[in-house]
Amino acid sequence: MSNLYGSQTDNLTGLITRSSFQDVIEEILEKAKGTDNPIALAFIDLDHFLAINEKYGHANGDIVLQEVSKRITQICGENAIGVRYGGDEFIVIFPDTEREQAFLTLEKLRLEINQMVLPIENKESITGITISCGLSCYPMDGRLKSELMRKADQALYRAKLTGRSKIRLAYDEKMAPKTSHYTQTQLERLSKLAVEREVGEAELLREALDALLAKYGVNTIERRG
Repeated sequence: MSNLYGSQTDNLTGLITRSSFQDVIEEILEKAKGTDNPIALAFIDLDHFLAINEKYGHANGDIVLQEVSKRITQICGENAIGVRYGGDEFIVIFPDTEREQAFLTLEKLRLEINQMVLPIENKESITGITISCGLSCYPMDGRLKSELMRKADQALYRAKLTGRSKIRLAYDEKMAPKTSHYTQTQLERLSKLAVEREVGEAELLREALDALLAKYGVNTIERRG
């Protein structure tokens, strides 16, 4: 598994850190401009990880994280880039990889993790570990980092909401039109910003709304545990 651009690695898992991921994904997307070579982006979340920590202790929870990270490295391939994005949240970037190929790799990963038997003290073992995944792909699901991440995150949310231990693909959401909730000055400034950033106004509004939801913790509903 690749560790590109001098990225910093997480001490526990050996995967690259969240801060390094931001630079890596930007550079990969920049290189993809004009080529339309596919890039798959997967959000991976351990199901019921809080319950694992509570039942077996945090030290054994760390073992689970390490073993899951090993499977990510082994199964996702040399060109893939694994990221420890949060406590029990991971991201995998698949450069030059079609969505279908990435989906099959994630399914193999999901099955492998579910079959793990991790011995711990007192002759006990941790079994039945499951993951949920959300998958988006450049350029099919978007060309901006924010758009790809939003769609992968929402696909992960649906995987959690519909029972966990599954993979969900990004899809085009039904969009609501802009209404009179904005002032004329706000809309004029939005149009100017869209031109300066060379992105659509709708994408900027979605990015702002996602930031608002994250601020109040709404995006984490149904994701923890």
